[in-house]
Amino acid sequence: MFLRRPPALASWLAGAAAAAGRGGAQGGGLLALLANQCRFVTGLRVRRAQQIAQLYGRLYSESSRRVLLGRLWRRLRGRPGHASALMAALAGVFVWDEERIQEEELQRSIDEMKRLEEMSHMFQRSGVECHPPEPKSQREGNEDSGGKEQPWEMVMDKKHFKLWRRPITGTHLYQYRVFGTYTDVTPRQFFNVQLDTEYRKKWDALVIKLEVIERDVVSGSEVLHWVTHFPYPMYSRDYVYVRRYSVDQENNVMVLVSRAVEHPSVPESPEFVRVRSYESQMVIRPHKSFDENGFDYLLTYSDNPQTVFPRYCVSWMVSSGMPDFLEKLHMATLKAKNMEIKVKDYISSKPLETGSEAKATTPSSERKNEGSCGPARIEYA
Repeated sequence: MFLRRPPALASWLAGAAAAAGRGGAQGGGLLALLANQCRFVTGLRVRRAQQIAQLYGRLYSESSRRVLLGRLWRRLRGRPGHASALMAALAGVFVWDEERIQEEELQRSIDEMKRLEEMSHMFQRSGVECHPPEPKSQREGNEDSGGKEQPWEMVMDKKHFKLWRRPITGTHLYQYRVFGTYTDVTPRQFFNVQLDTEYRKKWDALVIKLEVIERDVVSGSEVLHWVTHFPYPMYSRDYVYVRRYSVDQENNVMVLVSRAVEHPSVPESPEFVRVRSYESQMVIRPHKSFDENGFDYLLTYSDNPQTVFPRYCVSWMVSSGMPDFLEKLHMATLKAKNMEIKVKDYISSKPLETGSEAKATTPSSERKNEGSCGPARIEYA
């Protein structure tokens, strides 16, 4: 099929060129023919890619396809058109090499917590109001580009809860930052309640659906699908995001990073509004240890909920909703502690990092077993 097309195309182009030479009114004919031929060739290549995907789907298992697509992705990265992205989409495979949360992202969040702690201690000694410092990497980038990062604005200032916001350059949205303290629960309990998707379905009445779609054994990252109610009369929103957590016992710190991704097994649904811009970083610093009451936390958050409301309305919803969510999370942690509700202990059950030796990902079949782990993997919060 591909071998018989070029002579026909050459004759068409020759005729169109002759026609174009005879009159300017016919000059559009050549462009129209080129456009038609491009559409024709593109259609053929897409169909061929689909046929290849179906063939490999019959010949190889899901894990084998992931390994194969991962290798093709690495070989084709950087080439014009990024053909590997199209191949991955057609084959229905999520490419972890591009989407997993890297160590650098976790470390950036921890570094921001350190800078804020240093600034907070300094301001407390001098009696000056504390504002969160701007990350060094962002400052350097702004200096290079000639841009200027917007300053943080205090929204709420309580003894154990401080909330700031700042405009995100080039958008109508805000980025939010919370620095808070809890003294009646342990860091381990608070961290586990955040991560346990089955328990959240019980304490968060806004959750419609929350499940783990896929896990990456290389980094421990997980892809989740979260559907949540929004205030009436707005449609419910759904998020597809990747998250990764880390517990550094040597440096006495815990971190959880999440951001929006696309996953082929969760297409957009007409029932919900898909939120495609979402980022969250939570860092927890125990006052003593992971199992003693008392810790500070830093939460940095931004998303685009796709609303038609003015900026100040969206800002009000987030500014009021964030303290409410954190208090519900706190109360759920207290309830789990006082009533001895079983919550998965993610610190004890987290597998050792397998690094480059890991070759595959864990498919979504774990979803149905997530709330029923064995005794060795569940402890009281």
